[in-house]
Amino acid sequence: MLGTEGWDVGAERSEAVGEGPKRPATYEDLLALPEHVVGQIIDGELVVMPRPANPHAIANSRLQGELYGPFERGRGGPGGWQLVVEPELHFGRDVLVPDLAGWRRERLPEVPPEPYFTLAPDWVCEVLSPSTEVVDRVKKKRIYAREGVEHIWLVNPNARTLEVFRLSGGQWVELGTYSGDERVRAEPFEALELELGVLWLSPEQSPKTP
Repeated sequence: MLGTEGWDVGAERSEAVGEGPKRPATYEDLLALPEHVVGQIIDGELVVMPRPANPHAIANSRLQGELYGPFERGRGGPGGWQLVVEPELHFGRDVLVPDLAGWRRERLPEVPPEPYFTLAPDWVCEVLSPSTEVVDRVKKKRIYAREGVEHIWLVNPNARTLEVFRLSGGQWVELGTYSGDERVRAEPFEALELELGVLWLSPEQSPKTP
């Protein structure tokens, strides 16, 4: 059953007592989901979550807006990238949906017409929420490393932080953690001085934590 409050990783398919081993999730399981949820297949498990809350959605859309001009259009920056919001990535049996992903144009000159990608991105960004943070930090990062994604950003709109990682020798190396209103030049988009403060809702707008 899907949760109704925030993101709910608890919607992974579970095995009822006495029913025997559960079958691995399939792409048909994803296609059967309603449109108002996001589905992924991670290590054979169907992971279903509602659409993100406003701080998550705002951080994601504003970051895409900051990167699009300089890195996709080449306006005020070097260009050379294809940036996609919530692309569906097919890695063997795993199907992941990062919040943002980017491909260097020399690897992906044109976006394919299919509704998914089989070529691993050069960069992914996951916007964290409390109920998905473990999945993003552990399971999805491991799969991204396996597939050779070069960089990952973890954005936490509640903590107002950006963590930047580079893949080296199959392992993630943390390049830095930035917070608040800092101005940062973060790989692979170090040509842009990113104002982190534009990504966050104001303190008055942010949800209150207990």
